[in-house]
Amino acid sequence: MRPALITHLRCPVCRAPFSPGERALRCPQGHAFDVARQGYVDLTAGRPAPTGDTAEMVAAREALLAAGHFGALSAAVAELTGRERPGLVVEVGAGTAHYLAAATAGERDGLAIDTSKPALRRAARAGERIGAVRADVWQGLPVADHAAAVILDVFAPRSGAEFARVLHPQGALVVATPAAGHLAELVDALGLIRVDPAKGERLHRSLDPWFLRAEARRVRTPLALGRADAFALVGMGPSAWHTDPDKIRAALEGMPEPIPATLDVDLTVWRPRPKD
Repeated sequence: MRPALITHLRCPVCRAPFSPGERALRCPQGHAFDVARQGYVDLTAGRPAPTGDTAEMVAAREALLAAGHFGALSAAVAELTGRERPGLVVEVGAGTAHYLAAATAGERDGLAIDTSKPALRRAARAGERIGAVRADVWQGLPVADHAAAVILDVFAPRSGAEFARVLHPQGALVVATPAAGHLAELVDALGLIRVDPAKGERLHRSLDPWFLRAEARRVRTPLALGRADAFALVGMGPSAWHTDPDKIRAALEGMPEPIPATLDVDLTVWRPRPKD
């Protein structure tokens, strides 16, 4: 991990800054955390954390995103990030760091945070200026106060209080959530999990105490999928936990190609509430 990124990290035990090392991060209190051979560092400090996406889910996501089907969303996230102040971009629930890589484009430092080890192995290779850290947002991010110029949250858990602590007072929080029509054709045909109609209301409740919504836009585009891509799309999301892969594959075999679906996502930009 690059020394410039390590300066933004804090020890999850005592909150002290780290000194960079070749194979470990160490704070002045002697707490040390090894850098995995795949390039990420686990800063959960031994506390229980969700295992996150499985290796199969991560592989499905990598294949689907590499095919460019969510390119419109990647471009929109990158455009919103590019308008903001220079500095560190932190993606929470980053997965393979696909969106973070698009948003930084080799010109900014990026920090990918996730709980899934299979995802972090890929995130650590997403770009030369991207570092990968295992941490759980609900336990507190191992990031210095106000270190981030931009926080990205794309289909990921949100902690308004922790985001407000980590984000610079003039920074931006960019959030992507599925809109009502997201993947509706596949949802109907395959019996997948539907978008919660109260998702927008829950988003506001989770962020309003700390943030003001500054902008909203809709990213909506039709998709034409091969069966393999449609299978990956099911396998990379929450429906993967609730469906039988063999039944999904059989259902897709009976559908003519290309299989239609709709990318339908709400993108919102939030600013920290001014201090009284």
